[in-house]
Amino acid sequence: MQTRFTEAQLRDPDIREANQILRTCVHCGFCTATCPTFVLLGDELDSPRGRIYLIKDMLENEKPASEQVVRHLDRCLSCLACMTTCPSGVHYQHLIDHARAYIEETYQRPWHDRALRALLAFLIPRPRAFRLALRGAVLGRPFKRLLRGRLRAMLELAPTSLPKPSPLERPQVVPAQGTRRMRVALLTGCAQQVLDPGINEATVRLLARHGVEVVIAQGMGCCGSMAHHIGKAAASHAQAARNVEAWWRETEAGGGEGLDAIVANASGCGTTLKDYGYMFREDAKLKEKAAAVAALAKDVTEILLQLGLMPPVSATGQQVAYHSACSMQHGQQLKTEPQTLLAQAGFTVRGVPEGHLCCGSAGVYNILQPEIANQLRERKLANIAKVQPELIATGNIGCMTQLATHAAVPVVHTVELLDWATGGPLPPALEGRIDANPVLEPAAS
Repeated sequence: MQTRFTEAQLRDPDIREANQILRTCVHCGFCTATCPTFVLLGDELDSPRGRIYLIKDMLENEKPASEQVVRHLDRCLSCLACMTTCPSGVHYQHLIDHARAYIEETYQRPWHDRALRALLAFLIPRPRAFRLALRGAVLGRPFKRLLRGRLRAMLELAPTSLPKPSPLERPQVVPAQGTRRMRVALLTGCAQQVLDPGINEATVRLLARHGVEVVIAQGMGCCGSMAHHIGKAAASHAQAARNVEAWWRETEAGGGEGLDAIVANASGCGTTLKDYGYMFREDAKLKEKAAAVAALAKDVTEILLQLGLMPPVSATGQQVAYHSACSMQHGQQLKTEPQTLLAQAGFTVRGVPEGHLCCGSAGVYNILQPEIANQLRERKLANIAKVQPELIATGNIGCMTQLATHAAVPVVHTVELLDWATGGPLPPALEGRIDANPVLEPAAS
């Protein structure tokens, strides 16, 4: 694609990067076939190619974002299926993120939209505040039928009850069982530790059982992805910077004992961690540290495959529909690792038709764009039903929350199933739905 940025414009590193991305696009249109919003809406401007044209025109001409541009860019899920499909290697992720930051700077949203986005950006990264807000939402759930749009969407997504806070919310070191094989830091997340702290607990048990010492680092918090994807760059970078410093202190270069990896068990967070090097590429203070942290970032399934999953000790065998989160298969390009581990753990894994299409969660997209998100959820669940599973497995808390509200079978995190298979407890979502099958052999100590 030909661009016409001036030399002055190209002195801005973000514009320089956008220019390189735009020039990579060859207008082929392969991206339209895998874009969820284009598949649903059929509008060229709701496809990656159409959005690229809108972004190019806006940035080249230094125009404030228009209502039309904002509408079509807001509808983008950032699922990144287009990046998997693109034969030219267009890095759409960085382009749409920059465009959203530009919108935040140049466009005045209606007051109610600004208020909701500010509220989400404040609450979700702060577990205590988020937990308090969800308690209020639990009380409001009975009245959701009286509401419409975003308010109803928020209440529908709120859990019917809240689990107790986990001890893993506090900084600590959990020792490996037996000989230590690795030392890793775990990103405990923000929304996940409130909505389902059992995921982190299962992750720590599973890793410790495989000889991994797990560090919950002092000062670590939200990865920054939620604020980043709604254009609040200053907030997202501040959150990411705190994590970089917290984990850097644990590395040998930072004066700590050292880390073999930084583990994420929410694929949306993992995609952002792996991009920290890019986020701070122009930051003289953090550039080197962020690049080192990003190089250490791994999804938990990558670590387990590296170590080798221990043989299952519980008789599993259930039919599992594996839903690959967009951030897993497109953001991190991890396409088979979770399925391989589930099969090794004794589950019968079924692929989902149209598995490349988003379920509609996409961070807070299911709150900000509930109509499209609901259509995608129903399409995803209909495809899952075709394989007649006993349960659904996935590796992202957002997808779990999105699907569980209407799924006919339990939705469980991949690590909970792997933990159960190798000696941990039955996942809570399966209690009363699936028998805790007999132990095949004593669990490894």
